[in-house]
Amino acid sequence: MEVKNIVDLKTIKTKMRSKTKDEALKELTELLLKNEYITDVDGFMKDIYAREAEGQTGIGGYIAIPHGKSNFVKKIGVAIGIIEEEIPWETLDGKGVKGIILFAVGNDNEGAQNHLKLLSLFARKLGNDEVVEKLLQSKKAEDVEDAFSN
Repeated sequence: MEVKNIVDLKTIKTKMRSKTKDEALKELTELLLKNEYITDVDGFMKDIYAREAEGQTGIGGYIAIPHGKSNFVKKIGVAIGIIEEEIPWETLDGKGVKGIILFAVGNDNEGAQNHLKLLSLFARKLGNDEVVEKLLQSKKAEDVEDAFSN
């Protein structure tokens, strides 16, 4: 599993204007529904918030990696959003968020394994300041894909 095989241009949205965490998550969840990664927006959102209640998904550096292991996931995927203005989010460094990487994984054993692989893959990429900087400056979906392909 490689980041470039998971990133789908159709589930990337740059120049988002969301003002809240909820608006941003809903917008990205709707992208996943439209592109047949999930079957239900409300059900998937509930699963995301169940996970959010367990601990912060804002990893610092203006990045959040929310995720929901969910029965509403048809196929593993990622929706990525770049927000022009920082929005409030519970983060490790106390800053808000501009880049969101929303993971969609199934709620079965295979989903759990894929979930860990995805987190590990993206964590390695996001540990690189250059990748994060490129990601947050992305103006179009191809820029996001390019940021992760290094």
